[in-house]
Formats: sequence, C-alpha cells, structure tokens
Amino acid sequence: MPAGIFLVFEGIDASGKSTQARRVATEANALFTFEPGDTAMGAELRRWLLDAATPMKPETEALLMLADRSHHVNNMIAPALSSGRHVVSDRFAGSTLAYQGYGRGVDLELLRAATDLAVGSCRPTLTILLDLPVAAAHARRAPSVSDRFESAELDFHERVRAGFLAQATAENWRVVDATASESDVAGEIDAHLRTLGWPLRD
Repeated sequence: MPAGIFLVFEGIDASGKSTQARRVATEANALFTFEPGDTAMGAELRRWLLDAATPMKPETEALLMLADRSHHVNNMIAPALSSGRHVVSDRFAGSTLAYQGYGRGVDLELLRAATDLAVGSCRPTLTILLDLPVAAAHARRAPSVSDRFESAELDFHERVRAGFLAQATAENWRVVDATASESDVAGEIDAHLRTLGWPLRD
C-alpha cells in the first residue's frame, strides 16, 4: 500500500494555520493532528510547556517538545502514513527550530540532531508556512499572560518569525501571505496542494 502524504502547517500563533490545516484535513478525510499535545502523554507535556508560571530553561523546553514529537510520530503519524492515510499536522519539527532555536537561542545543530533522533525517517512531504507579521498577529488576538509563549516579549516572536522564514528558504517550504483574506489564503494553499496530487473538493 502506498504511504500517505504528510502535510505540515507552520507559522506563529494567530497566523491562521490551525484553521487551514483543519480545513485541508477535513476536505481530504485525512488525519488531522497537532503539536504539542495530541496524545494522552502529550497533553500532560503540553500543560507543563504552556504554563508560564513554571520556570523552565530553554533546553528543558526543547527536550519536552521533542519527547512529545517522538511519541506523536510513533503512535499517530507514522502508523497512519504506513496505512496509506494522508496526515495533516498543525506544527512539526520546524516549530521547535523556530521557537526553541531561533527564539530561545538553543543551539540549532544540536536541535537538528535531536530532531533526527525524535522523528527518524518520518519527514513532511510538504510544509506550508503561513507568514504573518508579529504586529498583525498581536492585533488579531490579545496574548495570554498565562501562556509561556504568548506572554514572551515581542522580540522573541520576531526571532521566531525570522526562524520560520529562514527554514522556508533553506528547505523549499511554500510560503503563504497570511495577511490576505481567509478565502485567498485557502486558494493559494490549494494551488500548492494540487502539485502533490492532494484530494481537493471541486
């Protein structure tokens, strides 16, 4: 049985990636999943990761993200792909490099090596980055002071965005302007998906 297509959506919070990822998965009857937290163990890790009241070094944060990803790949993503089902993930390895690497300053080469250990041969067929300026993201919704990432300073989010764009250039991701209307964003995404043979509604 042919392996399924593994599609990943990346971007800063409020970029609209979750909305588009769910739409694409629903229309194709693909498995929709997300990181961190889409397993029972992952949900507990997510609670610690997002809690701004819990002090945590960047390296610890990165390792918890990678633990979630390893469990996520082995228990959800890889089995679905092996069965021939398409998978759409809201965040994957690019987020760890952007947030913990570019954002927090954890060594990028160490993160890449640890990511290789966490995901093995499970790699996205295509990654789509919904790019949105940080100011526009903050205008869309008020950051939560209880969320470790949303409560971080603006410079952190600027570094994260720059990290996503650097990866997009280096790894040939598809970049979509997330300042456009939701329908225009969807249209551009679907144009990219047609090149994969992704099942789309007429």
